[in-house]
Amino acid sequence: MSVVGCDIGNENCVIAVVKQRGIDVLLNDESKRETPAVVCFGEKQRFLGSAGAASAVMNPKSTISQVKRLIGRKYADPDIQDELKMFPIETSEAPDGGILVHLRYLGRTHSFTPVQIMAMLFAHLKDLAEKNLEMPVSDCVIGIPSYFTDLQRRAYLDAATISGLNPLRLMHDCTATALSYGIYKTDFSASGPTYVAFVDIGQCDTQVSIASFEAGHMKILSHTFDRSVGGRDFDEVLFRHFAALFKEQYHIDVYSNVKACIRLRTACEKLKKILSANAEAPLNIECLMDEKDVKGFIKRDEFEKLTSELLERIVIPCNKALADAGLTVDKIHSVELVGSGSRIPAITRSLASLFKREPSRKLNASECVARGCALQGAMLSPVFRVRDYEVQDSLPFSIGLLLDGGPICTGANGILFPKGQPIPSIKVLTFQRSNSFKLEAFYANLDELPPCTSSKISSFTIGPFQSQSEKARVKVKVHLNLHGIVSVESATLVEDHVISVSRSEAQSVDQMDIDGESVSGSSERVPNGLQDGSMQSEFVHAAAHATKTNKATRRLALPISENIYGGLTKGEISEALEKELELAQQDRTMEETKNKKNALESYVYEMRNKLFNTYRSFASDQEREDISRSLQQTEEWLYDDGDDETEYAYNSKLEDLKKLVDPVDNRYKDEDSRVQATRDLLKCIVDYRMAVDSLPPSDKELIVNECTKAEKWIREKTQQQDSMPKHIDPVLWSSDIKSRIDELNSACKQILRSRASPNSSDQQDTSDHTY
Repeated sequence: MSVVGCDIGNENCVIAVVKQRGIDVLLNDESKRETPAVVCFGEKQRFLGSAGAASAVMNPKSTISQVKRLIGRKYADPDIQDELKMFPIETSEAPDGGILVHLRYLGRTHSFTPVQIMAMLFAHLKDLAEKNLEMPVSDCVIGIPSYFTDLQRRAYLDAATISGLNPLRLMHDCTATALSYGIYKTDFSASGPTYVAFVDIGQCDTQVSIASFEAGHMKILSHTFDRSVGGRDFDEVLFRHFAALFKEQYHIDVYSNVKACIRLRTACEKLKKILSANAEAPLNIECLMDEKDVKGFIKRDEFEKLTSELLERIVIPCNKALADAGLTVDKIHSVELVGSGSRIPAITRSLASLFKREPSRKLNASECVARGCALQGAMLSPVFRVRDYEVQDSLPFSIGLLLDGGPICTGANGILFPKGQPIPSIKVLTFQRSNSFKLEAFYANLDELPPCTSSKISSFTIGPFQSQSEKARVKVKVHLNLHGIVSVESATLVEDHVISVSRSEAQSVDQMDIDGESVSGSSERVPNGLQDGSMQSEFVHAAAHATKTNKATRRLALPISENIYGGLTKGEISEALEKELELAQQDRTMEETKNKKNALESYVYEMRNKLFNTYRSFASDQEREDISRSLQQTEEWLYDDGDDETEYAYNSKLEDLKKLVDPVDNRYKDEDSRVQATRDLLKCIVDYRMAVDSLPPSDKELIVNECTKAEKWIREKTQQQDSMPKHIDPVLWSSDIKSRIDELNSACKQILRSRASPNSSDQQDTSDHTY
């Protein structure tokens, strides 16, 4: 069983796997290391990854990409509205305020959520991994942006579940990059930590993290981001520039034509890459729209002026990351620049000016996240042995907790897990409650969040329960797990009851009831879930002096009801899983149908060529005429009524053709087989004749007679066969000769066994049964 690391980018996906010799990046069906994050719906089939990207231009209104920007977001979000304007697909608001994508498929319009689309991508990557590794794949570690909210993280987990994957961890992109950077380095200073800044400029976002490295240990000190600045924004600047230029020069409005927009954006992306290596670059597109060819030209200086605002925005999260980490520029030992949008020279100059050093490119800009995720997967899996290396990630947002609508006494603004809290973490809270109550998790500081993000995360109802004691305590364990998701892991009702016992029994009972999890009646949180030592000592002292009465503690696990604001229910996940299975089955059916169609088409061309060459001598004139006519009719049917038929129809046509061709093919194939079988029979006759020299005359005569009969039979049959034309079924088939060999072997061995001595018979029997 292998654990894979998945980097689902806005534009491309990368899959990496740990093997004995190191980390491998898996190839897709086109032998490429990056797979487009594209899903295209045809009339009867989905096209995923590279196939989806190839079909996008022909089916723009049925193609969805950049789904990472939509998952876990609200339709009314102004950023999402701007995002959807760039999509040629039809969308609408879901009943829960989310996004619905409407696509034509199987003759009608289907509605899918971003989670379902993401699940399709996960399923495609799973299939690619299983083809490469030739084994089932389920466990994985998935890279996510640090700015993902609790809802977006849960959406990724739901999508992975729908696709059949089991995520061991959701890992921040920069954390994965830092792991792939630090685990192999052995030159860190022994005098103190080494600080490295990781700047990840992706296709649609910019993420910055500061990490502290020591021997065998890595700690993330800060996470910052700008969710709306990436490589595609530089493409969009070029797109708007040339769209305006072409409207002025050629009087065409590319915004009015979906395919023209796609082609121009693709050309602008290529132009940006050319400008990264050249001072100037031309732009030429044939028949962009209205049958007009367009030309353009731009210099790198002009491009940098057009994108100056974007360059300034990239520096902002870098400064914030330094401030959050409490470091100055001179403390940073290295700046690692990664991401698909990081290759623009102006970005490198801006970062060099800020950090007072040239950014390094030691890591593969496109693969480092997937590689880090694969490493983390190996560390979490019991299958692999990985060197001891501690990875300490941190929470990018402050999370608070409300008790029945009011803040609990855990600090300012009810913050339970402050920004920078290590991931994972557990905190134990104690409340005095005699019946059900409700806890609500929320983001305590909206300034830390991306714009237009709701502060609500989830709510947890503890109970129902009813306690007779007014001093009943409920211990709640709140977990910030490896995925960065907050949840209530358990809730326990703790009740004290007065019981009557003897002096000696009292001390024994109290000593048993007091344990490391016991908490006083206070409603305040106990740090790390441990009771203060002095308080416990006083309680033990009091118990030792009890005489006739004492307290017994009863613990009862309480039910927890969780409500994720905007999340999928178990029923919705099950429904989405069934839908994905239906779609996958339809895809397999269509692939099998296409394979049958291709097999039929190939058979027609192959048999037509063989009929007048290879098979010429083995088919009669009537057979050639019938086969040729059937081949012609099948070919015409394939390109007319049979262009879009069922697998059964193609298979039936193929079987009908084979019924005509197989007799001819059998004659052709049997000629070579007959020659070889004849050689085998004659060799067998010679071997037996040579082996009988040491036998008694009577035995020798019997075997020689059998050999003579076999030789006579093969010569007569061969003469008879040679006198017949090849287009007639043979009188002597290779199978007949093989049967005659078996008969000869059987007869001769029987003679040898019946005439052999007892000892030699035992030896002969042993020999016959030796494997």
